[in-house]
Amino acid sequence: MSLSYRQPGVVLTDRHFTVPLDHADPAGETIELYAREVVASDKAGQDLPWLLYLQGGPGFGANRFVGRQAWLGRALKEYRVLLLDQRGTGHSTPANRQTLPLRGGPAEQADYLTRFRADAIVRDCELVRREVTGGAPWTVLGQSFGGFCAVTYLSLAPEGLTAAVITGGLPSLDAHADDVYRAAYPRMERKVAAHYARYPQDVDRARRIADHLLTHEVTLPNGYRLTVEAFQSLGILLGGSEGSHRLHYLLEEAFVPTPQGPALSDAFQEELQGLLSYASHPLYALVHEAIYGQDTRPTAWAADRVRAEFPQFDAAKTLTGDGPLLFTGETVHPWLFDCDPALRPLRETAGLLAARTDWTPLYDPTRLAANEVPVAAAIYHDDLYVDTAHSLRTARAVRGLRTWVTDEFEHDGVRAGGPRVLDRLLALTRDEV
Repeated sequence: MSLSYRQPGVVLTDRHFTVPLDHADPAGETIELYAREVVASDKAGQDLPWLLYLQGGPGFGANRFVGRQAWLGRALKEYRVLLLDQRGTGHSTPANRQTLPLRGGPAEQADYLTRFRADAIVRDCELVRREVTGGAPWTVLGQSFGGFCAVTYLSLAPEGLTAAVITGGLPSLDAHADDVYRAAYPRMERKVAAHYARYPQDVDRARRIADHLLTHEVTLPNGYRLTVEAFQSLGILLGGSEGSHRLHYLLEEAFVPTPQGPALSDAFQEELQGLLSYASHPLYALVHEAIYGQDTRPTAWAADRVRAEFPQFDAAKTLTGDGPLLFTGETVHPWLFDCDPALRPLRETAGLLAARTDWTPLYDPTRLAANEVPVAAAIYHDDLYVDTAHSLRTARAVRGLRTWVTDEFEHDGVRAGGPRVLDRLLALTRDEV
């Protein structure tokens, strides 16, 4: 039963769908998907084309908008929008430390999670589309990992699409995870340098916090073990439009005086645990590197292995000199599963996923080269999360794909500049610009 309700300017409808866990076994076990349908109040009774939104991640449910925030207002001028919680996320059947033991031990959990990649998400979308639109194709908007899914959609089921719009999410079609992170660490270093150029006072603050963590054992109120490597992972903020400013304000309130000497403040620790915890999105940590698995090579904790090739990220070595501490970015490491109480029970499961050698291809270069679906992609120059060179190479490999390369936005451009970004990309798919 669908339930409809209202927010300012919009009508929302909760939608629920049942799909196979394994699309190769459609008569087998099923899981539930949740999606929120959104339509402008003054168009609620109209027959409108559909736009499917695929969130970034992996592991995040779709945005919970209030009214017509970000890009949604522009979309609602002409579309009925479906905000899908991809399998395992949001209000769909969850996959986390509480539910995964229902599958059995780590081996069974790892096998289960292999079905939570872009190919399964696209096949989910195709079943949902037939139910929602009656079989008519729709437009897909893919942000970040959602853009990866959109390229998989173009590879597996282009007949389901009238157009594809991608923001910050054109993946390499063939790069191994090692290649992804070898390209990523230099970008991280550039983003950190830009942050310190903006806030030079943060050089000393970050070094002081790192020194404290190297000489003290710190456990945050939620049980998170705060190591210096975990602190460095706050660099993930630098990929967003407000991230540098958020990091600065966080660092400036790190210490308070106590009878025992300077200590990390309660306010600092409280904000830190919210930024570092994976409790709300454990799939991000579990299957993040699996989104790059496409052949018989294991991902094998690629971000962690490749980091060793960039010794300037070693905090202990940095503190023996007077250089700035480097933060890292969108990387997943084995130590996360020791630090984070939401991930600790899943460490062995994550290790088994990292060791897998039976990944199937997510993209079809031949089909993409013959693509007939209008596609437009925003490529954010020096995007922290997605390599610009990789994206441009993929853009050249997809027939008819039009790009908008810009340094006006960071990775979250579709949120920060939503109406303008979406408007331009839709115009590109229609040859209007």
